[in-house]
Amino acid sequence: MPITRRSFLAALGIAGATAAAPKNAEAWQSKAPPDPYGCLVDLTRCVGCRKCEQACKEVNDLPEPAIKFDDLTILDVKRRPDQNAFTVINRYYSGRIDDRDKLVPTFVKVQCMHCQDPACASACITGALSKKENGAVHYDVDKCIGCRYCMAACPFEIPAYEYDRPVLPRVRKCTFCFERISKEGGKPGCASICPVEAITFGKRSELLGQARERIKGDPGKYNDHIYGEREVGGTSWMYISNVDFGKVGFQALPTRPMPQTTETIQSGLFSYLWSPLALFGVLGAVMGYTSRKHDKEDGHDA
Repeated sequence: MPITRRSFLAALGIAGATAAAPKNAEAWQSKAPPDPYGCLVDLTRCVGCRKCEQACKEVNDLPEPAIKFDDLTILDVKRRPDQNAFTVINRYYSGRIDDRDKLVPTFVKVQCMHCQDPACASACITGALSKKENGAVHYDVDKCIGCRYCMAACPFEIPAYEYDRPVLPRVRKCTFCFERISKEGGKPGCASICPVEAITFGKRSELLGQARERIKGDPGKYNDHIYGEREVGGTSWMYISNVDFGKVGFQALPTRPMPQTTETIQSGLFSYLWSPLALFGVLGAVMGYTSRKHDKEDGHDA
């Protein structure tokens, strides 16, 4: 017996509800460690000496830079970290004038922000990138297949790739000195060398407290904004400043963690792979029930 139009539409409704159930049952959850280490950078203190760049090179055994560390003219070139430099300092002029009518520079250290819920780790299909309990977004070269999805996913455009290395090229970025901070009392190389204490290393929760105290203690000096406290769900590197972050190279980013969007979409897609099976299963059950009911009715009529 052919199924009636009403039965078919009813079956579609049941199948739709069944297929939709899995996506509603799963909610995205943050994988951020509860109290990782972090670094607080005070832009009002940084003098652009490049000591942090030099320390980073020594700790990570990076190549000698093309421009010597004592040549500060490079600060006016807007650089990004690359495979040979995990951190760089850039100089900005936001328009502030000092007592001698000279423009006041602001120096900005740039490196991997070590997001609380890193988009790079979420995009990594082999688990080569992972967020550690100590706050570092760690890279395992043995798991990397060179897909470079991490480079596309990072909202800060940080991971670099060794295109010039023909054999086993690697993704390269700030390591947060993972080995050093894994030891008691260890600090990242840049934080340990800074001569003006522009970089403070410690527990993220304590650093946020220090940042709020500095802002509250001198509201005329600092902007009421801790960059990295909430951006993309929070980062282990955070900044306070006396100038607008947008004027010194910082991106305006949402507070929503990037993986919250991408993983929810992925979860929905994988859930919907079962939708056709659920649909045909429900349709088959309805058709079987209708057919048995009709046969039974035919038997009574005979």
